[in-house]
Amino acid sequence: MIDNFSLALTHGLLLLMAWRLLFRADLDSEPPPPPDEVPIPKFGEKQSSGKRFGA
Repeated sequence: MIDNFSLALTHGLLLLMAWRLLFRADLDSEPPPPPDEVPIPKFGEKQSSGKRFGA
């Protein structure tokens, strides 16, 4: 039979880990993209540079 203490200990540690991960300050923030990154055109927009892939 599985020891109840080992079940309680492992599940308690998993709950503690989940609690600490959910309440991190940086969980809901994302750093801004670098300024030299080219934005991906949205559906239906034309590419402004005129370059095509494979050409």
